[in-house]
Amino acid sequence: REINVENAAQFMYVLPIVVKAFEVEITPANRIVAQVGEALMLTCNATGCTSPSFSWRIQTDNPLGGTVTNHGTHSTLTISAVNVENAHDYLCTVCCEHEKKEKSFKIEVYSFPGDPVIEISTSLAAGQQATVTCKIPDVYPSDRLEVLLKKGDHILHEQNFYEDHSTNAETKTVTYSFNLTTEDIGKEISCVAKLPIDDMDFQPKERVTSQKLNANFGPKNTIIISSPSNSAMEGGSLNLTCVTDSNPPPQIVWRRQVADKIVQCASENNVLAIPQAHFTDSGLYICEVTNLMTNTTEKATVEIVIQAPPKNTTLSVFPSNAVKQGERVAISCTSTGVPAVQITLRKKIDDAITTLETQDGKYTIEKVLLKDAGTYECVSSNELGEESQHIVLDVKVPPQNITVLVHPSENIKEGANVTITCSTYSNPPSKMILKKVHPEKEIILSSVNGTFILYNVTKSDTGTYLLDVFNEVGNNIKMIEIAVGGVESPDQMMLVVIAFSCVAAIAVPVVAILIYVSRKAKINGSYSLVKALRLKV
Repeated sequence: REINVENAAQFMYVLPIVVKAFEVEITPANRIVAQVGEALMLTCNATGCTSPSFSWRIQTDNPLGGTVTNHGTHSTLTISAVNVENAHDYLCTVCCEHEKKEKSFKIEVYSFPGDPVIEISTSLAAGQQATVTCKIPDVYPSDRLEVLLKKGDHILHEQNFYEDHSTNAETKTVTYSFNLTTEDIGKEISCVAKLPIDDMDFQPKERVTSQKLNANFGPKNTIIISSPSNSAMEGGSLNLTCVTDSNPPPQIVWRRQVADKIVQCASENNVLAIPQAHFTDSGLYICEVTNLMTNTTEKATVEIVIQAPPKNTTLSVFPSNAVKQGERVAISCTSTGVPAVQITLRKKIDDAITTLETQDGKYTIEKVLLKDAGTYECVSSNELGEESQHIVLDVKVPPQNITVLVHPSENIKEGANVTITCSTYSNPPSKMILKKVHPEKEIILSSVNGTFILYNVTKSDTGTYLLDVFNEVGNNIKMIEIAVGGVESPDQMMLVVIAFSCVAAIAVPVVAILIYVSRKAKINGSYSLVKALRLKV
């Protein structure tokens, strides 16, 4: 379609040209808060000018303290590490052709970089003085610093530095001392540092550090707890626990008193375990606790009794269980057990039982007799059971109360038989030998059940006969005179009773002959009949 030029002119219009005004702006802000040591970059922007020129200065004509870099329509001031000297009013000047504009801003500096550091005296001991030191590092401005020292929720000390006009960031120190008690153990000591500058926008404005009190004390109140109790049953387990108040935990040593000695137990902690208690574990136990920091030692003791039925029961006879009649005999019975044992000494002969009176388990026979022989039994008993031992006492008695019977008589005629019968009292049973005394030869006869028989006697059988009655503890001798002749022997039997006598009662020649004959005699057993032994010269 054709357009008429004249008509087209009716539709034309002119666009307006917008020209920005010349302005200057500082970023990030006109009032800047910076911490000592931080890097800071400031920008001065110019608008409405294509080729501005920039200049930076401090209104007090101090050194700028930074690096300026121009980039067309803006310029930057870079401070690599802010310090106290950078706290000033700054001015950015911008010139655009014949026009100049300035923009001012302020840098405010502070320093509150870290939490407080708490130091507590290392050798803390209950009852002694503790010193707490709180250090607040690199504070500025210090005249605005407030410090609180607290123990738990309780304020121990409060300090400010309003009169401190330090011109640099400095570490400030607060020190406080107080008497330490055991109740303080585990409580927190806190150092609260505040820098409350309300017109400066920074965080944090409060820093807190806490540390627990760990005082050294003890040991004290030391006791031993026994489980299940101080009196335990044999075979059961027993645990002894040593409890004490001490910080730091003490060194523990267990000891036990055995007779007159103290021996160390095999345990290095506060529990002494006895898995299977034995009667011999009874005694006094000692727990010794030592705090190496306070150089203090304390002891606790407990008496342990292990209950057990009677045991180790012994029955003894002095000088031995085989004695000679007339000797002194001591019978002793001992036993152990808890509760205390009761000892009973009994004598048994067949079915008869006699309870003997003892003193501390001892029974004495001043002159023992054969009737004292027999079985002795010791019975030890308590609430948990009983135990017994027995021993046989053998009383040996030499031959005594000898009775000799000659039948038909000591005076007989030739051709008759002579029977000699002997009875005696002894233990063990006696043996008997009949010997005819002869200057050149002797005849030795043995008995059967105490009986000797001379057959068809002749006059050559006339003479002195010695009857030797003996056992292992002694002997006795009876002398018999036999006369063989033509005279009628009496019709009745003569009983000759010869009482016990010692060898010394016999004439010396007879004794000499008896000793010789005894050494020569051969005893092949008691009471065997031998009509005549071979003639010995």
